[in-house]
Amino acid sequence: MPALGEFDLIRRYFTPPVLPAHVTLGVGDDGAVMQLPPHSDLVVSVDTQVAGVHFHVDAAPAYIASRALRCAASDLVAMGAEPLGFTLALTLPVAEESWLEQFSVGLLQAAQQLQCPLIGGDTTRGPLCISVQVHGSVPSGKALCRSNAKTGDDVWVSGTLGDGAAALALIEKRFGFSSEAADYLLQRFYCPVIDFSLGVRLRGVASSGIDVSDGLLADLGHICAASGVGARVELDALPVAAAWRDSVSAGQAQQWALCGGDDYRLCFTAAPCHAAALQSLGDLYRVGCIVEGEGVLVVDQYGVPCEEQGNTSNGFRHF
Repeated sequence: MPALGEFDLIRRYFTPPVLPAHVTLGVGDDGAVMQLPPHSDLVVSVDTQVAGVHFHVDAAPAYIASRALRCAASDLVAMGAEPLGFTLALTLPVAEESWLEQFSVGLLQAAQQLQCPLIGGDTTRGPLCISVQVHGSVPSGKALCRSNAKTGDDVWVSGTLGDGAAALALIEKRFGFSSEAADYLLQRFYCPVIDFSLGVRLRGVASSGIDVSDGLLADLGHICAASGVGARVELDALPVAAAWRDSVSAGQAQQWALCGGDDYRLCFTAAPCHAAALQSLGDLYRVGCIVEGEGVLVVDQYGVPCEEQGNTSNGFRHF
């Protein structure tokens, strides 16, 4: 069988059968063409997943694809944007058709679930690497940024924390978990929940936002740095999933929740007057507050600083 060429590969595995009306030109040309909704700003973000760094090279191809798209789409949620489409830059060591078929199925399924269509991209040969650039829209001037947190705001997260770090410990066989916990953790790692409707509902309510990719301490630290404020995180308020929390010590669970990364939850700030409305949305947890100063301090139930944990440098670092 002849080797699969680049354009055959794209045509066979990465051409969506149907595109939404706002995509007037998609896969197969030098560039994609999309129509923005009236009075909207374009939001663009790119995320790169490298084999052996962001996922195990032996992971199921459909899982790898799902993770790549969902992790990139998380940035759109954090900006309060709605999806328009995404482009894919795929670097492959070899064009293995069985791998590509599974990968493309997982990718297009995730795209359909997120209503974020594939509109173009590029393929090349090299070590396995996946770059996804997502495009979204937000009403003009309504994008949720990192730089508007105010002293007195509450700090919220949109779900349990520490799942990504616990999943990585499972994948690397550093911790053992029950079969039920393992299923939950692998689902959270490869198919993180991306809720565009939450970002939309937070427009005009949240003062700042960021997705939790490098760990709560590190990512909340980015909000603090951009806004010129500090933050206090209440250790006992950190939400940890019941599925696995009893499998490790309380200290380990808290450390993963603070510093583990790969959770792809939303961390945002909002004035206390919005607390009741936010609690009514479900699965939102208040974990602290914005204060004068700089950096993030972790405190126990009595307000005493936990010095060994209150360090914003403890999150994941690429370099």
